[in-house]
Amino acid sequence: MTQATLSVAGPAEVGHVHADVSGGWLRASVFGAMDGLVTNIALVSGVGAAGANPRFIVLTGMAGLVAGAFSMAMGEYASVKTQNEQVDREWAREVEEIRNNPEMEELELAHMFAEMGMGEQTALAAARDIHADPEQAALVHVTHELGLDPEDKPSPKVAAISSFLTFSLGALVPLIPFLLGFASLAAGLIVGAIGLFIAGAIASLATSQAWWWSATRQLLFGALAAGATYLVGLLIGVNVS
Repeated sequence: MTQATLSVAGPAEVGHVHADVSGGWLRASVFGAMDGLVTNIALVSGVGAAGANPRFIVLTGMAGLVAGAFSMAMGEYASVKTQNEQVDREWAREVEEIRNNPEMEELELAHMFAEMGMGEQTALAAARDIHADPEQAALVHVTHELGLDPEDKPSPKVAAISSFLTFSLGALVPLIPFLLGFASLAAGLIVGAIGLFIAGAIASLATSQAWWWSATRQLLFGALAAGATYLVGLLIGVNVS
């Protein structure tokens, strides 16, 4: 039997590479597209049910697109930036704790290893080896305690740009019939529903969900929002010439 060595191969070499689940561009893109679709489908439904003419529907939809895209982008940037700063703060805190109380921090790490299934002596030995390098020890503590890698943080700019672009694309879909000259509310809602179904199916490629279930779920979410705003439009109504 050939003895394996740790320096021979990493995850990529043995075909074991995971997708990016740290909350970067993928999450922002999916969330942006779904939010754009649902937001403007609901706006088109509510304003159309109120009796607005096609030009007013397009105006409302485009205003919703621009406002929503900027809101999503700024929200994503602030959210990811704040999360990264929190991780950095906790990392600095761990460095300080290891500097001031190395023995207890080493025991804490050994306890975490034991909870993962290591034997007591193995856990103690592993923690001791890791704590030989205080900076590496702090990184391991933060990774295990927060579930986030401080050296692999998502980019706030990438998240913001991704959400801005995908929200804009999603919000544009239910407006397509009106931009092409059609005046039918049903056409806008049908095109929006198709967009939701397709977006849900595409999103399933990054998960273990069946494509048809992911697509149907997004369609139901959109129908719920559109139904609520449609009722609001019927109840309030407008008089736009």
